[in-house]
Amino acid sequence: MAYLHQPWFNREIVNRFTMATGAVHSQTLTVMKRSSKQPQKIPVTPVEVDGVKYLVSTRGEAEWVKNVRVDPNVALTTKSGTTKYVASETPVANRPPILDAYKIKAGKVVEGYFRKLPDPADHPVFTLTAVDPTGVYTSLGLCANENPSL
Repeated sequence: MAYLHQPWFNREIVNRFTMATGAVHSQTLTVMKRSSKQPQKIPVTPVEVDGVKYLVSTRGEAEWVKNVRVDPNVALTTKSGTTKYVASETPVANRPPILDAYKIKAGKVVEGYFRKLPDPADHPVFTLTAVDPTGVYTSLGLCANENPSL
């Protein structure tokens, strides 16, 4: 799978500013790193399609994507608080309408990524299922210990 490397300035300056301010519809995604088990925080722009929330990787097989595949328990933080989710990868065949909605929401800033990586298979997409404070997966009706991905 392809990956577009992020320039140093974007990675070190723009991402920090975006997470601190919530600019451009962004939220802070927190995932556990595969090796160190330390939290990784990056700005993301979740998109909602037909009442379902999704995460899209515009740059392809990013480190956060690899981390989510290993541990699907993630959190999204906004100025109003943090919500925990379980992420599951969306099949390539189901991605086009999600990617289209994402491009509209994110705007011109992502056009270049999709020109360089036009194939939907190059953009991992994850469905997010909220976990309420009691540990119940709200859209699945399962308790935390019943989730086969944990």
